[in-house]
Amino acid sequence: MVMQQRAQRLRGRTRMHAPTAAEPLIVLIVDEIASLTAYIGDRKVRAEVEQLVGLLLSQGRAVGVSVIAAVQDPAKDVLPIRQLFSVRVGLRMTESTQTTMVLGAAAREAGAVCDQISTSTPGVGYVCTDGTGEPERVRAFHVTDPDIDYLATHFAPKQQLAATSDTGNTHP
Repeated sequence: MVMQQRAQRLRGRTRMHAPTAAEPLIVLIVDEIASLTAYIGDRKVRAEVEQLVGLLLSQGRAVGVSVIAAVQDPAKDVLPIRQLFSVRVGLRMTESTQTTMVLGAAAREAGAVCDQISTSTPGVGYVCTDGTGEPERVRAFHVTDPDIDYLATHFAPKQQLAATSDTGNTHP
């Protein structure tokens, strides 16, 4: 609904949404998208989810609605809409065919060998973006549970005091 409303407002004015405080970038994050595209028992629901996610992937970026999804098994029967992701990231994988499924045969031939990434280099991967021919080797931060505990303890947000309005109501 938000995507369609934004598209209607932007139609004829611009081809690409610029995020603002009033209309921010909306990011939908799906951890294990296969739970939506392959493992839902009801066929009708699964087909509707696939259609709606496909619409977001194919039309959302222009109006400031992006989808980030993770999947353990990149097979076509698990993620039939994988070609709609304009940026694909491949981390360590167990089989060379998985690299081809995620990044494409040309990426593997160009050196994106996700099945050869060492377990001693967590966060190393390859990124392919539509419109570019070469995969890019990347390394993300590896954040452990103790790291998160430390950050949460030492950098916790300060509590805001409730403000009282003229009507006597309190607001956070």
